[in-house]
Amino acid sequence: MRYRDFGRTEWVVSEVGYGMWGIGDWSGSDDAESLSSLRLAVDQGVNFFDTAWAYGEGHSERLLGQVVRAYPGKKLFIATKIPPKNLAWPARAKHTLDDTFPPDHIRAYTERSLKNLGVDAIDLMQFHVWHDIWAQDRRWQQETQKLRDEGLVRAWGISVNRWEPTNVTEALKTGFIDAVQVIYNLFDQSPEDELFPLCREHNVAVIARVPFDEGALTGTLTKQSRWPEGDWRNRYFNRENLFLTLERVDALRHVAPEGMTLPEMALRFILQNPMVSTVIPGMRKPAHVLANTAVSDGRPLPDTVLLELHRHRWDRKPAVWSN
Repeated sequence: MRYRDFGRTEWVVSEVGYGMWGIGDWSGSDDAESLSSLRLAVDQGVNFFDTAWAYGEGHSERLLGQVVRAYPGKKLFIATKIPPKNLAWPARAKHTLDDTFPPDHIRAYTERSLKNLGVDAIDLMQFHVWHDIWAQDRRWQQETQKLRDEGLVRAWGISVNRWEPTNVTEALKTGFIDAVQVIYNLFDQSPEDELFPLCREHNVAVIARVPFDEGALTGTLTKQSRWPEGDWRNRYFNRENLFLTLERVDALRHVAPEGMTLPEMALRFILQNPMVSTVIPGMRKPAHVLANTAVSDGRPLPDTVLLELHRHRWDRKPAVWSN
């Protein structure tokens, strides 16, 4: 495993982290298998784990807490998220700070996460949605600083709304945000335009999420793909999005170098950008852990392949089904 600096925090984190949405809130997850996968990830050198209260109303956090306590001699970085008070994803301009992150709500959910995780301090606490109209509201700034001063949270971050990478720029300029989590993958390359240069300017860490476009870039989806009732992927991969996505995935298959799988190429593309501090694929099975962590070998994609991959950029706008 290779490691990278995490912005201005002075942390050194594994360039392949662990995204925990799937093991807390997706159909088909099994706790025993999830715990085995988490432990294997630690053994493979992963030291950055991203969870959230919303991933099973604390279930994912509790699983992570078990693993952290099982490795008392290792520094494992814990990143979690505060849900918006109105439980509305994504945030809209009509939502006020009182609707989403009033100070008492920030503190209450920090305390809940601390209890779920069974730790004294959270390394990175993130706002699970964001709208930049709140950026200059001193109330969230003051409360996050208090929790930092009290030693309950070491750093603060924002998880940016899907396909809105610039809806965080004013918050980053305040100096109160140490990390930004954004969708960045072979299709969603727009963070390169404005967000990444701003993060470089302010030395803000970048967490790349959804590296496989919710599973599309694993190459396993078909026109017949369906999931159990209630699974979020049924909405995301509706008829409108699924067929368009499959066409673009098929076009990418011809770009991969000989012997390289589509998901491996997807991860290598992300890691080739030096602005990325860590990428957090979801890994519900040990086989996923082994495959994804193996990509951390420092081997770059050929320049010709990288150039061609940039041509597969897909600029999308948020839709009801994508939230």
